[in-house]
Amino acid sequence: MILTGSEIFKNVEEKKIIIDPFNVSQLNPNSYNFTLGNKLLVYSDYVLDAKKRNDVREINIPDSGLTLAPGTVYLAHTKETLGSDVFVPVIRGRSSIGRLGLFINITADLIDLGAISQLTLQLNAVQPVTVYPGMQIGQVTFWKVFGNIGKKYEGKYKDSKGPIESKMYQDFK
Repeated sequence: MILTGSEIFKNVEEKKIIIDPFNVSQLNPNSYNFTLGNKLLVYSDYVLDAKKRNDVREINIPDSGLTLAPGTVYLAHTKETLGSDVFVPVIRGRSSIGRLGLFINITADLIDLGAISQLTLQLNAVQPVTVYPGMQIGQVTFWKVFGNIGKKYEGKYKDSKGPIESKMYQDFK
């Protein structure tokens, strides 16, 4: 079951859901709009290798905006720290962002229980589109868990701040 906006608000107040900073004006009927942080990572090479660490370069998004080009994966981050030990967050792009031809997550929309951090977004533009730090780029929903909550997330991206490149190469060691 998905939480309503009023349930999200209640659980933020009870600290069962972490959204920091929290702005009540970003609360929707059954989601919360999160905002884009001010940093991006871009891979240095066009061909990426899952078995090795791929070099990245950091780009700061100026207040005047940054135009994203098609054919590039931009690793961005949420301004907010998001997550929960009780509810499962799922992220999506806002419909207004989709109408600009911008995907905000290529595959990683499900956030594990206990993964509380600034989330890394994988921005992919269909055509050139300008983005701005602090813009409302996506929304998070929270889902009730059925069954016993056992182990919580302790993976390689735990407590992330800012955008984080793929660490899949660690799976091969």
